[in-house]
Amino acid sequence: MSLKELTDVTYFELNNEINRPVDNQIPLHKDKEALAAFFKENVEPNTMIFSSIPEKITYLIEHDYLEKEFIEKYDMAFIEELYDYLFAQNFEFKSFMAAYKFYSQYALKNNAGTQYLERYEDRVAFNALYYADGDQELAKNLAEEMIYQRYQPATPSFLNAGRKRRGELVSCFLLQVTDDMNSIGRSINSALQLSRIGGGVGISLSNLREAGSPIKGFEGAASGVVPVMKLFEDSFSYSNQLGQRQGAGVVYLDVFHPDIEMFLSTKKENADEKIRVKTLSLGLTVPDKFYELTRENKEMYLFSPYSIEREYGVPFSYINITEKYDELVANPNIRKTKINARDLENEISKLQQESGYPYIINIDEANRQNPIDGKIIMSNLCSEILQVQTPSVINDRQEYEELGTDISCNLGSTNIPNLMESPDFGKSVRTMTRALTFITDSSDIEVVPSIRNGNRLNHTIGLGAMGLHSYFAKNQMIYGSEESLDFTNVYFMLLNYWTLVASNQIAKERGESFSNFEKSDYANGTYFDRYIEDVVTPKFDKVKALFANIDIPTAADWQALKENVMRDGLYHQNRLAVAPNGSISYINDTSASIHPITRLVEERQEKKIGKIYYPAPYLSNDTLPYYTSAYDMDMRKVIDVYATAQKHVDQGMSLTLFMRSDIPEGLYEWKTETTKQTTRDLNILRHYAFHKGIKSIYYIRTFTEDEEEIGSNHCESCVI
Repeated sequence: MSLKELTDVTYFELNNEINRPVDNQIPLHKDKEALAAFFKENVEPNTMIFSSIPEKITYLIEHDYLEKEFIEKYDMAFIEELYDYLFAQNFEFKSFMAAYKFYSQYALKNNAGTQYLERYEDRVAFNALYYADGDQELAKNLAEEMIYQRYQPATPSFLNAGRKRRGELVSCFLLQVTDDMNSIGRSINSALQLSRIGGGVGISLSNLREAGSPIKGFEGAASGVVPVMKLFEDSFSYSNQLGQRQGAGVVYLDVFHPDIEMFLSTKKENADEKIRVKTLSLGLTVPDKFYELTRENKEMYLFSPYSIEREYGVPFSYINITEKYDELVANPNIRKTKINARDLENEISKLQQESGYPYIINIDEANRQNPIDGKIIMSNLCSEILQVQTPSVINDRQEYEELGTDISCNLGSTNIPNLMESPDFGKSVRTMTRALTFITDSSDIEVVPSIRNGNRLNHTIGLGAMGLHSYFAKNQMIYGSEESLDFTNVYFMLLNYWTLVASNQIAKERGESFSNFEKSDYANGTYFDRYIEDVVTPKFDKVKALFANIDIPTAADWQALKENVMRDGLYHQNRLAVAPNGSISYINDTSASIHPITRLVEERQEKKIGKIYYPAPYLSNDTLPYYTSAYDMDMRKVIDVYATAQKHVDQGMSLTLFMRSDIPEGLYEWKTETTKQTTRDLNILRHYAFHKGIKSIYYIRTFTEDEEEIGSNHCESCVI
């Protein structure tokens, strides 16, 4: 019998009792009973038992469950010592959801699916041994970070590390398409291959000529971006890892592209089937100029990528629309059309109300904060990856005449409540950086040369965070309060500082920096000046107490780091990114990412199982007042928290806005005539986010009156 078909178990029923208040109290003890029953009825009787660690590892290797190469880099005596340490820490899951998620989705099972071959300690051990690559000291440090759940690798990394039959360790990929058939064809093949090996794929279509533009002198011949979107959607549907998962992709288009209205129409509920895209996600790159034109209620011009590339000699994505807008309007060689900016803004908000799309990338803001030479032109499926790219040139033989740089995402996350308890915060972050470095070093996506090239040159990683709301509640801080912003500011400064220290040390050890380091603001030192001139330290007594046992870098520390980096370089072009990390946060028994929780007791619909309930971490009478649902919170407070963290995060963050279709009275001062959510509400919040320096907005999730959620997450690579 499959582990998913077990009968006569009590743990689901016990867990479901959490949702039935007793004397107006949430019966949290029922979740503990469900957890105990899950191990007694499911895990213990169905776990394969071995007499020793060497016997277990030998069995897993001989039966093709485990790679032998990484195991052979260590003495078996050391591996046994590592296991002894892990078991001595007496790890326990704190909720039924955490244990259920681990054993159903992450633990290695036999080929028949009837027995577990791993416990949590095994998965941690194999991750630590794999990433340490033979370095015993690093393996011990990584094992400590993971068994105490201070560090959580992204799902592809945590799931696949050490397995013989596995997918890639990376989370997602970014591709840009240039304006020719060879690039379109090559990109479709790349999307097929990347979807096959796992991970979501982001694609920029902004460079493609608009519908009706000329091809080789024939007026009105081009079909525009929508048919290409359909080709990509079909590619992802076909390439789905043998039916195990739906291929996932997002296409980005610049808001000044002439096909923008048709692009948005593909997601409308009443869209014609010929143009409708059902599974593809939509994203917009939005220059500053759009906000200016909407604010002033002006007409906006949409510019032909075909004529821009002919006139300026670069693809559309590499033109600074904000800077050259008036010049483009005045240039008779640039084909252009005119629409009303506010009409388009309202169309964007209507679609976000209907579907949660499109994502918004404030592209000028992303580039303004970017310390790297080059231009950011797009993002990924979860909107947190923001890295510079260069275009490829492909000839008629589908070969690369010029090999550009595309992007792979190597992600992991800190667990904020647990990392704050670390005996050495800096050592913990340096250890995490080493783990992610192994992933970028070992990643070799040969089938897509532009992805491989970008990874080899730039060694990018993305360390993020989860559990911020849990930490606030645990320490009785209101989400979005001045105290919470103070904490967020210091915490993310520390992540920035220690990943810089680690990256600098790795560059020194290897005598290698990322490509074009010498042209970056790190190399000339200007990046560090703001930290030296305005040192980030806790301001509130409560926050000072929370950081009492953690060293806060001084101006002298930042000055020393500046000098070290200018002398020895940085190994990683990018280091930080905050993903949505949904289900993986359950295993960590903490709130997802850095956004607020949505419910005190979250309801999850599991396939073939039914509903599972997950109480907010640290939920008690003491923390209850500090757990306001995101749907009942002023989204400006969420934006404030993200904007505070964003100052220290070199890439982006998956900022989701949570709205009710019927907005609670008094939440927003401009809601004087109706409580119904309108396009104006979303327009105001997007402008607020823009002015706060937010680089990207992920989903708009709307909670309707019939308790349905519009715009739920679909990016499993980053979310789970």
